[in-house]
Amino acid sequence: MIDRVSTASAYSSVLTNLMQAEVAETNAGNQLASNEQATDLQGYGGGSETLMALQGTTTQVTGYLNNSQTVSAQLATQNSALTEVASAATSANQAVTQALAENNGTSLMASLGDAFSSAVDGLNTTYNGQYLFSGGQVNTQAVSATSLSDLTSAPSVSSVFNNDQRVASTQLDSDTSISTGFLASDVGTPLFTALQAIEAYNQGPNGPLTGALTSTQAAFLTSQVSSLSTAEGSLNDVVAQNGQAQSEVTNVQSSLTSQQTMLQGLVSNMTGANLAQASANLQQAQLSIEAAGQVFQALNASSLLSSLSAVPAVG
Repeated sequence: MIDRVSTASAYSSVLTNLMQAEVAETNAGNQLASNEQATDLQGYGGGSETLMALQGTTTQVTGYLNNSQTVSAQLATQNSALTEVASAATSANQAVTQALAENNGTSLMASLGDAFSSAVDGLNTTYNGQYLFSGGQVNTQAVSATSLSDLTSAPSVSSVFNNDQRVASTQLDSDTSISTGFLASDVGTPLFTALQAIEAYNQGPNGPLTGALTSTQAAFLTSQVSSLSTAEGSLNDVVAQNGQAQSEVTNVQSSLTSQQTMLQGLVSNMTGANLAQASANLQQAQLSIEAAGQVFQALNASSLLSSLSAVPAVG
């Protein structure tokens, strides 16, 4: 009886050790395969709440960073578009100045028409299939006019703009929100108003503006240089505003990238497995399993059943 109890106790002890060794082997193997200490939050015990908080903050920062990258690309497209509109104003101003200098308006209206077309193209720029300067009306062209004559046939300059009054803004991080949108009507009205005045004059009794300029025509064009210069200055200011927004986004991106790197480092420090230790643990667990197997064989060889089977039969 003593042998039976002792053998059963030994089997139980070896089985417990074997199960513990198998668990240790699995854990070490998982750590080596995943490079992480545990496969779920329970494996981090009291540190799980801290880990969850770090992971949540990392996710938030990554979301802001991804959004800032999208906004940065949009602002770059806006910069090209706004620069095109500003360049159109510069070209229009130069065309009028040149006509006055040469006292000849032969190519003036054609040049102004080209400048207007460039301005319209810029204001009708799209990004990801949506019109940038239409406010909330992202599926509608910001400007419906296509030629200078459309400016004079329209009820007003404002009627050729199809944007609403919604100006886009972006939350760059938890503390920073900036305006990133511009409305076609705000951007284009000064230039379109100046061009409308010249087109109306060209169509009026003192026109057309072709060939040698009369003194009346020259006086009118001289008065329009100021309007075109004002429009040009206004558009250059808009380009600068967009550039300032780009700079702010870049600065926030740099800060977010640093935060992301720091947070990922903290998470990695908490979750990353010590591969050298995990490898040693795996080897130790495998040795323990091997040793348990050998003990089982030894116990089996020395069990009562084995002893009885070794006794010669009587009779």
